[in-house]
Amino acid sequence: MKELVSLERVVALILVIACIAFIPKAGYYGQELIAEIAILAIFAMSLDILVGYTGLVSLGHAAFLGIGSYATGILTVHYGWDPVPTIAVAIVAAGFFAALIGVFVVRLGGIFFIMITLAISQMFYAYFLKNREYGGDDGMPGIPRLDLEFFGLSSHDPADFALFTVVAAILVYIGLDFLMRSPFGRYLIGIHQNENRMRALGVPLNTYKLAVFVIAGMIAGLSGSLQAQHTGFVSPDAMFWTVSGIVLIMVIVGGPGSLVGAVIGAAIVRLMSHEISSLTEHWMMYMGIFFICVVLFASDGIYGTFAKYWRKFVRPKAAPDTEG
Repeated sequence: MKELVSLERVVALILVIACIAFIPKAGYYGQELIAEIAILAIFAMSLDILVGYTGLVSLGHAAFLGIGSYATGILTVHYGWDPVPTIAVAIVAAGFFAALIGVFVVRLGGIFFIMITLAISQMFYAYFLKNREYGGDDGMPGIPRLDLEFFGLSSHDPADFALFTVVAAILVYIGLDFLMRSPFGRYLIGIHQNENRMRALGVPLNTYKLAVFVIAGMIAGLSGSLQAQHTGFVSPDAMFWTVSGIVLIMVIVGGPGSLVGAVIGAAIVRLMSHEISSLTEHWMMYMGIFFICVVLFASDGIYGTFAKYWRKFVRPKAAPDTEG
């Protein structure tokens, strides 16, 4: 029971209830923003299982977001596919390229892993930037949304589509939460904490790293497919290195190594950029100051710092040993 009810799961439940309750009252722009945050939350969680749980810092994660987006765009716009099966294809395509890339990059570590993933992402960016068949630097418009009538919803209603993306984020969170609490997830945490010890115990490090790299790529592909359907558009900018940098900031702001932290980070960064950019053209400077403050005064991220103090001041102290 103690494992079932945790602080992270309670916070996640509170966020879900608040979000679903807010959707009907949010208005058109608020509902569109909620959908965007839910998609970003999926993307951030996919990176967090690499960065926070396994210790693999990637600056090329946007490549898989872009692969998912382009898979959906190409199949729907150029080949007339229904959007529903394109989601599955986007996930598989992102997973395939993640496996292909991961075979080589998981053998690296530190700055070498960061730079190789960055370089590979820029290669995908350069390919789609020059490919006129798929729109080149102009991008590809006209991507349709999936039909939600089976669930009694309308994909063209921003409230209904926002609800769909929130449910998708919930399902991703539940799946990753159980995965990270499983023996597989414990091995990843062990690899992050002490690779040499795990290697001495006979753990095949590269196998586990490759597995989590593929899983992260597949989830990023899902978020890319949803993003393409949400905006009805995809461009090479989705793969640019700054997208990987922004989602990494979301993970750090929320708190690496906690899925709900990635969700909180995605929501905070997106809401702040939306609100501050409407007030000043220098909004990126203020975002930078905020990020510096988080790093200096809340090094575990917002949720991580909250959880640390919660455990320190709220959790009851163990009863003293009275036996002689």
